[in-house]
Amino acid sequence: MKVNAVILCAFSLAGTLLADTMRVQVQSSQVRGTPSFLGQVVTTLTYGQAVETTGAQGPWMQVRTSDGKTGWVHSSALTTKRLSTQTGGAVSAGASGDELALAGKGFSADGEAQFKAQHADIDFSWVDRMLKMNASSAQIATFAKAGGLKQNGGAR
Repeated sequence: MKVNAVILCAFSLAGTLLADTMRVQVQSSQVRGTPSFLGQVVTTLTYGQAVETTGAQGPWMQVRTSDGKTGWVHSSALTTKRLSTQTGGAVSAGASGDELALAGKGFSADGEAQFKAQHADIDFSWVDRMLKMNASSAQIATFAKAGGLKQNGGAR
């Protein structure tokens, strides 16, 4: 019995040691019940929020939130870097959610303006419209089924 308890403690400790802390590097990301964009949404994470990774499957990371919720987040939404939204000294910064999302993608408002100026022939209003669109998991599943789309990898 003591041997079983020691083995159980060793595995628990190993799992804790293998877990890494990662942070959300996009404006928001959904934790899903399965490693799939069609998986049930468990909770939503926001920029800079820390999660503990407990496993991986393809491009999906299994995570545990600070309040104990578990699920899967696509690795593109996570980073091991420590993110900060604060400035030093007496400088004041009030970054909007849009600015944080751009920064997480490596863009700044100035960089975006410069890109638009260099590509004046492109109608960027369609991009702005797309950013405002939001489809539920049920709508995405219905669309995929109606189009005969098959999911490769992840949960089926």
